[in-house]
Amino acid sequence: MKRRAFTESITLSWTAIKASPLRTTLTSLIISFGIMALVGILSATDALKQSLESNFTSLGANTLTIRNNGGGFFVNNAEYRSNPKISYREGASFKDRMKDTEAKTSLTYIASGTAKITYKAESTNPNTMVTATDENYMYTGGFDLGEGRNFNADDVYSGKNYTILGSETKTTLFGDESAVGKTIRIQGKPYLVIGVLAEKGNSGMFSGDRGAWVTLNYARANFTSGVPNYTLSVNAPSAATLDAVQDQCIALMRSVRKLKPKERDNFSITRSDSVAKSLIENLNMVTTGAFIIGSITLLGASIALMNIMLVSVTERTKEIGTRKAIGATKQAISAQFLGEAVMITQLGGWTGILFGIIIGNVVANQIGGHFFIPWLWIIVAFFISVGVGIVAGWYPASKAAELDPVEALRYE
Repeated sequence: MKRRAFTESITLSWTAIKASPLRTTLTSLIISFGIMALVGILSATDALKQSLESNFTSLGANTLTIRNNGGGFFVNNAEYRSNPKISYREGASFKDRMKDTEAKTSLTYIASGTAKITYKAESTNPNTMVTATDENYMYTGGFDLGEGRNFNADDVYSGKNYTILGSETKTTLFGDESAVGKTIRIQGKPYLVIGVLAEKGNSGMFSGDRGAWVTLNYARANFTSGVPNYTLSVNAPSAATLDAVQDQCIALMRSVRKLKPKERDNFSITRSDSVAKSLIENLNMVTTGAFIIGSITLLGASIALMNIMLVSVTERTKEIGTRKAIGATKQAISAQFLGEAVMITQLGGWTGILFGIIIGNVVANQIGGHFFIPWLWIIVAFFISVGVGIVAGWYPASKAAELDPVEALRYE
């Protein structure tokens, strides 16, 4: 009996929804917009978060990056001093003194951010980054080789005109053809390709697929615009030794830069895991904000749905009176209107979920994330849409159930 009553309520609810297609469409669109905003933003942030975690996992949680601190500082609250760039002499001295430790150290600088790389008739965009580096950078940077080999110490210190290409750069210049052993031109000068990096992907901030890497000393002789600002990367042997290696790096860098005991550090040391945590914390704040915005939108949608359902109750007063006159109970009337509200929110909810996933992944792809199906947010969105339907439909359904059949039949 209960099953039959439930089936009848569902059938009547669906019939009523089909009878007012414009109202149903507009109402469900309000719901779908809120769900789409919620699922879309959360899909994008979750996809980007996964990409960031993947990038920093490949980089290694036990990597330290040493740079000049940027900006400057005041001396005795009067004289302003700029933090000096890390010079080649300082970087080379630091790396040489780290040889006796188990940590691996690499010395690099950006040789050009606007290079054009050519091979026969093919060329890259004239904004390709060229990084001057040494034999340890592939390790400290978390890169893998797709083909060919890495630089060795002799390549670097004898200044050979060798290069390693990112996978995207290789594809642009060579397509499916092997690049190893071929000669390309960077800024018009010849370089022998000895390796190609495995595809790494990017997170919107980091890209290991575009660009080229050249030997440090060859770059020093051939890329001479301005004074280079070198970067040191130190990879500790394990996460357990990271703190000790960091303390050692601070002491050694202060010694290399000849800082007095009372002088502040004029360089910075960044841990890869701390950068990842900071970025992910910011993304969590975005996620919270998105949830609040989506919730406010859905609150407005539920109020709109409640008003529409109240209007529907008023317009169908005679219908309710007729049903009650032929024996419909309060529960049956209430179930019908509550069912209508839940069905409308489900139509809007699943439409919003679908478009939210599509839009979220399009945005994530543009900022460097990967395709992601947010199962958690799909489940959350489903229950939210059901909840909105119940909350928004409860009062109109109760009002419909309490109508007096005699008065309802007299309603004009």
